[in-house]
Amino acid sequence: MAQDQHRNIVIIGGGIIGCTTAYYLTRHHSYSPSTTCVTVLEASAHGVAQGASGKAGGLVAKWAFPKNIVDISFPEHVKLANEHNGKERWGWRFVECGSWRGRGEDLAHHVDTRVGTGGSLGKKAGLKTSLEIVSPLDESVHPDDLNWVKEDLTKSYRPMSEAPDCTAQVHPYLFTTSMMDLAIEKGATLLRGSATTIEQENGRVTGVRYNDPSDDTSKVIPATDVLLSAGAWSPSIVPSLPVSATRAHSVTVRPKLDVTIEPYVLFTDIALPDGREATPEIYARPDNEIYACGPGDDSPLPTNVDDVEVDQAKCQSVWEHVSSISPKFREATWEKRQACFLPQVLVNGGGPIIGDARKIAKGLYIATGHTCWGICNAPGTAKAITELLMYGRIRSSDINIRTFEPSRFL
Repeated sequence: MAQDQHRNIVIIGGGIIGCTTAYYLTRHHSYSPSTTCVTVLEASAHGVAQGASGKAGGLVAKWAFPKNIVDISFPEHVKLANEHNGKERWGWRFVECGSWRGRGEDLAHHVDTRVGTGGSLGKKAGLKTSLEIVSPLDESVHPDDLNWVKEDLTKSYRPMSEAPDCTAQVHPYLFTTSMMDLAIEKGATLLRGSATTIEQENGRVTGVRYNDPSDDTSKVIPATDVLLSAGAWSPSIVPSLPVSATRAHSVTVRPKLDVTIEPYVLFTDIALPDGREATPEIYARPDNEIYACGPGDDSPLPTNVDDVEVDQAKCQSVWEHVSSISPKFREATWEKRQACFLPQVLVNGGGPIIGDARKIAKGLYIATGHTCWGICNAPGTAKAITELLMYGRIRSSDINIRTFEPSRFL
């Protein structure tokens, strides 16, 4: 495509990948709103970050995976936080993070906890390789400053890294909405609508057809380039994508005003009083909120993100499991009970899927299947996609996404 030709770049999906890519596109040195239109098409009536990108834990780690994306993303996270006051704007900070094992107390107000004691969402499942990279660490006793978990319930605590600057966090909703807002400041557009098909002519994309809820009609937005970054909903646009959906529940609570929660993220393995085990992940956030999530399930994916059903019993289960080791969590005020769908790639060693999808149509790019590491790996993904869109190829020597090219999965 001639460099002086006007470009209409349409991003399908207002999650963390789509919003961060919009940000990087509008910050590229060759971008000008007079020659390049960047439009994010989002199906939710409530704006961006309504799926997993707004309901995740928000962990950002050097020891995450896949390493070749993490190595790009982590320094980009640091750069973004420094440039845009991420500490105040989206809760950026470094945290302690570890694997906690111990027993849970039998709660006096015990309710049925036989819901949601399955496997975790996959962070620990992928850490075998990552932990080998940073060298295995010895298990230790309860950390002195971990003030919101009962010490006498702790069997072991194993930090994920010895270095203090290897693990950080963001508030995912605030980070995603900030990326979109910053992109809009430079000329990007947010458009509400549900994408249905990618229009093509002579093997090249020409537009995106979508349902416009304002008048309930089908319309086409012209496009010279399309990025499909709709997370678990991506196969509804490109059915050949090997992406499945896993529903995950989470809760947030607000401790009492006089309670200060030390900055820890815990991957837990809790021996419950009835002999079973639970593995919730727990995140202490900068605003003194505590977030906790439970295992995934195979609930059917709804047509629209706004129709995701929340199983109240599973939220209660998460609360019970965390409360069994943390009186401060137990005594806190409920704030949110929520659910989201994570995109999982179950072939060729897993995803994500990132790159040029010219086998389907020239001008089509895909970025999806980031599982539970979407927040962590969004900047690296966005940087790679931006180079592909603006240069037609990857120029930076530190970016290697060959393993994730769509041609390996389609």
